[in-house]
Amino acid sequence: MKIRLFTLPNILTLCNLLCGAIAATLALTLGELQAAFWLIVAAAVFDFLDGLVARLTRCYSEIGKELDSLADVISFGFAPSAILLCIFQAAGGTEWWGYAVFAVAAFSALRLAKFNIDPSQSDSFVGLPTPAAALFIAASGHIFAGGSYAVQPASVLIIAGCICYFLVSPIRMFALKFHSYGLRGNELRYGFALLSLVALAVWQITAVPFIILAYICVSVIAGFRPGQGAR
Repeated sequence: MKIRLFTLPNILTLCNLLCGAIAATLALTLGELQAAFWLIVAAAVFDFLDGLVARLTRCYSEIGKELDSLADVISFGFAPSAILLCIFQAAGGTEWWGYAVFAVAAFSALRLAKFNIDPSQSDSFVGLPTPAAALFIAASGHIFAGGSYAVQPASVLIIAGCICYFLVSPIRMFALKFHSYGLRGNELRYGFALLSLVALAVWQITAVPFIILAYICVSVIAGFRPGQGAR
């Protein structure tokens, strides 16, 4: 069987991976957390585009599916862990257990493996999606590098632990996927997207971690409403 490696979706996925690899390198070697943030944003854009292009061109493949998960482990697992380590060390942490933040990479891999074999996650997610977790960490790193906020080393480890929990938690979270573009049935998606855009326009990067926290909270609340689960 002939395997096509360099399809357009696969090239976009490789761009995702390269952005994540460079982000991790810049964070670990130069402490460039702001540049790492933008590279993870770029990785998330490529992650969105590879799926979109695959659907538009009907260029699906098993290798594309596997490659996507491998790229996501780097961009949304390893790179955010590298950012957390940099924050930990810059905050004054010197103990070896700062490397515990790389549990985020391990739990991201578990999250992605679970997603690949769970057919119930086509319209919603079980646990926090890895791009959302990565953007929360990367934006926090960008804000920290700007000198706006001070953190304690212990708080970095607590954040890492919370992220690990939400990645593999049984909480069902809504997906911003539109099977139709009418308002009916998409009220939650449109409302959240609109409020997120307003928050980004007003507070810019500072809004990103709060948007991710709001996403988790809204998903939890929606999940407890009878007949209104996070679909």
